[in-house]
Amino acid sequence: MTVTYTAEVATCRGLGCFLKLLGRWKGSIYKLVWLDLLMFLFVYYSLNMTYRYLLDEAGKALFEMIVKYCYDYGSLIPLSFVLGFYVSVVMTRWWNQYTAIPFPDPLAVFVSATVHGQDERGRVMRRTIMRYVCLCVTMTFTMISPRVKKRFPTLEHLVEAGLLHESEKEIMVNLNKKFPKYSKHWLPIVWASSIITRARKEGRIRDDFAVKTLIDELNKFRGQCGLLLSFDTISVPLVYTQVVTLAVYSYFLTTLMGHQWVDNSTYRFDLYFPVFTTLQFFFYVGWLKVAESLINPFGDDDDDFEVNWMVDRNLQISYLIVDEMHHDHPELVRDQYWDEVFPPELPYTAAAAAAESMRNTHPLPSTANIAVKPEEQELMNPLSAKVDPMQTYIDNMQTGPITFSANKAAGFKSRKNSSNSLAIGSSVPDAMSMPRVASVTSLLKRFFSRDDTRNDSRNENNVEANEMNALITNEEKLKKLGNSSKRITADVIEEVDEQTTITSQRSQHDCRPNVMHVFGPPPPSRPIDMPQSSSFSNNHPNHHVYDPFPPLANSAPGDGADFTDRVSIGSATDDEDDFDSLKKKRDEERLSRGELSVWLIECSRANSVAKQQAPLQMRVKAVIRLGF
Repeated sequence: MTVTYTAEVATCRGLGCFLKLLGRWKGSIYKLVWLDLLMFLFVYYSLNMTYRYLLDEAGKALFEMIVKYCYDYGSLIPLSFVLGFYVSVVMTRWWNQYTAIPFPDPLAVFVSATVHGQDERGRVMRRTIMRYVCLCVTMTFTMISPRVKKRFPTLEHLVEAGLLHESEKEIMVNLNKKFPKYSKHWLPIVWASSIITRARKEGRIRDDFAVKTLIDELNKFRGQCGLLLSFDTISVPLVYTQVVTLAVYSYFLTTLMGHQWVDNSTYRFDLYFPVFTTLQFFFYVGWLKVAESLINPFGDDDDDFEVNWMVDRNLQISYLIVDEMHHDHPELVRDQYWDEVFPPELPYTAAAAAAESMRNTHPLPSTANIAVKPEEQELMNPLSAKVDPMQTYIDNMQTGPITFSANKAAGFKSRKNSSNSLAIGSSVPDAMSMPRVASVTSLLKRFFSRDDTRNDSRNENNVEANEMNALITNEEKLKKLGNSSKRITADVIEEVDEQTTITSQRSQHDCRPNVMHVFGPPPPSRPIDMPQSSSFSNNHPNHHVYDPFPPLANSAPGDGADFTDRVSIGSATDDEDDFDSLKKKRDEERLSRGELSVWLIECSRANSVAKQQAPLQMRVKAVIRLGF
């Protein structure tokens, strides 16, 4: 089980709370590295004794050269970076595996709240659903945890434990024979969903939303079990684990020689014991051992998850929620603060009051102590805001109409050469162009132009230029705005402006001429005689009166005299329903046509086999029945 020390580090005082944890043995670093450290020191002292007592002068010289070589190049191994990043990945994976472990508590609450019935069948349904859920997670644990696998090695052990029945075991065995490649941990979830569907049909689950909630929770539970299997199947890449292991052990193999004490060493402390070399081995190898113990937290290490406890806990809590506590709650009573609405402060014990005596106020926000001077608290009127020149020009344009001058523009471009021009025909009295003062054209051309100082190609009046200079005072701002805006074609702006101006000056009563004004309404057409039939007869002859809206005809065959259809929405007469009678006649017509088609098929078959013809009277009778 995971070694916990949370209670001992709840409050940090004095020299710190971690110093109290250094004397622990279970789950400690000493328990992980003591054997590796003994082997390292044994090899270290063996080489040291060989150098001091067994080698001659030539051997000692060679030994010293090897020591210097290992000491100079041993630091090139990037051990801290490789090992630190690897342990970070393993720690993240370790916590993600714990959060992926599914617990049946939420599903048990949903089952207890939605599957109703105090009888034996309702109780069996609720308990069976939760037993299947606990069976699913237990089967998952047997595939990823050696502890649970040793506890439930076969399906017979699950039967003996009460998680599986004999008939259910036979179903699993048959499926394993047919499909041996895949695990069957999801099969109990399928059984549980079938029970939920049956409970809905029997009325024990009262709405479909509750069924959807239960099915979604079952799928979520199954997905978490599948995620645990994915963690077990897909581990940290093996090459990364090999790189880290080789980096650690190769580093300390070089350290065995590189940190040896020789005659020309600067310090004599390592002659008796390699202090810092031992600490370095302790830290780096301890770091590697942490990654080794946490990479699979479902084993037998001290810090691995207690999955056997989870198996027992899941089944007990599930049965407790759906059976013992099903639709059971304490008596509804008024709380202690019913008349006060809410308490001013909950009481303290003597021990708690002593601890809380240092806290006189409630927690304050970070800006609680920031004070603003009284002279800086006055609100300022936003008069210094910059005025938008376009909005100013629009306001000025709304004060008066656009004025025109009668001067002829010599440089006016022909509209025939522009594909974007708008032909206005004879709507303009004069064929010549009319320059306008303070027009939308000049405004937009100056607004979107890159050079504000460029003169207009049409020699517009100086009044217009003065107005534009008065509106837009900041030339740099105008240039930036012109560079960031799209340049619109001058011809399009000019034509749209002219057409809009002419349309606005036209009188509201002056309508445009159309085809009806020029040619007049079309003459009425001559009446056309229509053939009469028994199913469609018009009481108004066509050669006397031209009626564009004749009376409506019945869809079903009548007696020869047609009448106006009285079927309408909201009819005031309720004694007879014309819609039902019309529907009845149409059904009879459809039935008659069906009988005729069947008869024709039989006749065709009879003709093809016996070369016989149907009696003429039967065909005449069928035709008369259809109303032909």
